[in-house]
Amino acid sequence: MLKLYNTLTRKKEVFRPIEDKKVKIYACGLTVYYMPHIGNMRKYVNDDIIRRVLQHDGYSVEHIQNITDVGHLISDADEGDDKLRLAAEKEHKSMQDIAAFYTGLMLKDYKMLNILMPEKMPKASDHVNEMIELIKKLEDKGYLYKTEDGLYFDTSKLKDYGKLTGLTFKQLNEQLKAGARVEMIKGKKHITDFSVWRLASPHMREMVWDSPWGRGFPGWHIECSAMSMKYLGKRYDIHTGGIDHIQVHHTNEIAQSEGATGSKVVNFWVHFNFLLVAEQKMSKSIKNIYTVQEILDKGYSPLALRLLYMSGHYRQQLNFTFEALASAENTLKGIYLFLERLNEVKNAVKNDDSKEFRKNIAAHKKAFFKDLDDDINIPLALSEMHAIISATNVREAAGKLNRPEARSVLKTMLELDSVLGLDFEKHAKAKKEPLAEEIMELIRERENARKARDFQRADEIRKILKTDYKIILEDTPEGVKWHKE
Repeated sequence: MLKLYNTLTRKKEVFRPIEDKKVKIYACGLTVYYMPHIGNMRKYVNDDIIRRVLQHDGYSVEHIQNITDVGHLISDADEGDDKLRLAAEKEHKSMQDIAAFYTGLMLKDYKMLNILMPEKMPKASDHVNEMIELIKKLEDKGYLYKTEDGLYFDTSKLKDYGKLTGLTFKQLNEQLKAGARVEMIKGKKHITDFSVWRLASPHMREMVWDSPWGRGFPGWHIECSAMSMKYLGKRYDIHTGGIDHIQVHHTNEIAQSEGATGSKVVNFWVHFNFLLVAEQKMSKSIKNIYTVQEILDKGYSPLALRLLYMSGHYRQQLNFTFEALASAENTLKGIYLFLERLNEVKNAVKNDDSKEFRKNIAAHKKAFFKDLDDDINIPLALSEMHAIISATNVREAAGKLNRPEARSVLKTMLELDSVLGLDFEKHAKAKKEPLAEEIMELIRERENARKARDFQRADEIRKILKTDYKIILEDTPEGVKWHKE
């Protein structure tokens, strides 16, 4: 039975969906004003793994992820200008062009990282009418007040405002005041109050709309409330996001949604921790931000990056280094070679201990999925997968692995990959291209040298094959096998 850590209750809870065998998930998406980077993608890979675990557990999943193309200001505290507007001015393009370009890059990254596409990816700019209707409800219920620059939510009027943080309204205000770097916006009553509608300045020509409160654009927080409830209803199962959204964005989203409906909207709040780069936060100023394409350009596989993400639990910080990525790449190549070898096993000998071997593999498989059901503990689950590989390798080295056993292990590995998303099937079914005759001649010469006990020459040929042809030889009970480095 799946357990997830719920930020709202600050404990792991047994997951029970609102509707039988159906799960509704809303995932906070990108503000598409800049290159999506590997920190962003860790979050979306984690979303993907949660979705895959739920699907493996027999649920149908409705997965919605928004695209913020308007309304997200430079500061979460409603200061500064719209991020997309600034990017458009800097790049001398329209806001729509900026949004379309960076959305395209995000979708390309999704494909490279083998992320299942959400069922819907609604754009904020297409749902302004829904936001206006939600703002009207909040106004009718007395939650809003007007200032010179727009319409604000009065957080003092919601009795449990801040509950996601574990702080009271008073504690949260004191904490934010202590950390404030600029004076509070004129007319704003409390530092936790937030904008739901911003009035446009005269020079703004795009991404602005008419409303009962004047021409302008929606606040960032109102977007997710309006779009999540439009597509998932007034009560849904899981809302995901980064831990940086807990104190402001998601706290304000709860205030809007529950203020409008008068009841709980989200059952589980699931938050992901940061990706560091060489123990530092990613920052443009120190130039340690990498994109998935840059990882590819440096010769690494995007799926090695996906595997690296899995080396840490989603609630823990993960440190990215190129050494760690290289290690993940080597591990992934080793897994692929293991799958290819399983596919090549021809031994038909029946062994008396075959039942015991299969029982051992089944136990590791069961433990794999049990670890995932314990708050998606994928690092621990991966250790079970490696135990399967190790046990199988030992059996193969002893000359005991037969074809039915190999097929059974292969089937197990493919089931594990339904969650991992590392493209095992491609390698499990891969057929090797024949080697050039000059390489085959060297392999035959080496075999003859070994039979003649000329081990020095055999070692020389092995080195030539590796250095000049990138061919790795492996001596097995079934004979010599090869793979490309």
